[in-house]
Amino acid sequence: MTGWTRRDMLRTSSAVVAGTMLADVAGAAATPQPSSEALAHVAPELRPAARQIMLLSAQGGPFTDAKLPKLRAMGAAGAQPPLADIPVQTRQIVVGRGRPDVTVYVVNARPGGPARPAILHTHGGGFIVGSAKQELAYLQQLAKDIDCVIVTVAYRLAPETRYSGSIEENYAGLRWLHAQAAILGVDRTLIAVMGESAGGGHAALLAIVARDRGEVPVAFQSLIYPMLDDRTGGAVRLPPFIGAVGWDGPANQYGWRSFLGMAPGTAQVPSAAVPARVADLRRLPPAFIAVGGVDLFALEDMTYARRLTESGVATEFLLVPGAFHGFDRVAPETPQAQQFTHAKLAALRRAFATGG
Repeated sequence: MTGWTRRDMLRTSSAVVAGTMLADVAGAAATPQPSSEALAHVAPELRPAARQIMLLSAQGGPFTDAKLPKLRAMGAAGAQPPLADIPVQTRQIVVGRGRPDVTVYVVNARPGGPARPAILHTHGGGFIVGSAKQELAYLQQLAKDIDCVIVTVAYRLAPETRYSGSIEENYAGLRWLHAQAAILGVDRTLIAVMGESAGGGHAALLAIVARDRGEVPVAFQSLIYPMLDDRTGGAVRLPPFIGAVGWDGPANQYGWRSFLGMAPGTAQVPSAAVPARVADLRRLPPAFIAVGGVDLFALEDMTYARRLTESGVATEFLLVPGAFHGFDRVAPETPQAQQFTHAKLAALRRAFATGG
């Protein structure tokens, strides 16, 4: 991390680690030093990145509604430019049910050639920040690496839009991808859902909605440090070193409260909005779930992988010791990030080679 500037950090992480490291530091008082106890649980190779993230998080303070416009603008300004050699198309698609149309970005479509696999992608950002457009360079490289088409949905963010709105927008993207498969050069039987962080939560919800509605067959779900349970960091307390880097308990509770439109962690929270609250996980597509060992989502992701397995869903689970939320994007050259990325790509390739 030597020589990294704050802009470099934002450019690399803004679309993945939802918000706390995007905080505005103007006028900040003396910066608290990162907790040595928390850093002791981070893998040595990842500690330089973790230290910088913790410094930025400490300077920014907690989330508020008033901060969101600036956080979103900062994330957009730090996005990497799209790659020149992988095509991207922009489409407006109908959501229906009285909702406005939604924008999707189509990455690496090659009409007229052999049908290829496809991914319906949902971006991260704690449900409150991030955008599909910010993720285009990352998705272009992913599409190139596994030779597939990717459609990513610019779903509306919370708190302006609650869970039912963004779920329907993402489902409209999935339904559109399936309907346009021949035009996009996509094999309808090889469509996966994928997302990171809150996008992983959305991908899990998409797999459930697609199963329940029976309109679009989903071959695979790739859930990358997914945000699955509104109780984490609130009703469910974790050891202090878990979630100490980046996305923490208070941020998680703010994100879920914004998404749900009500207090998270209560009996009134609808299961339709929270993958971890869905009682029946049977007949879902095979899954790959990966998370770091000190990520706030480590335990809820482990639990979800166990429940999928107990429900008869073929599930691969990867837990990377000492890795924090979004580590693969802020420290991609570390051995932990390379292991993580290799496993993610290998799981997608196997799923597409075997039909899930």
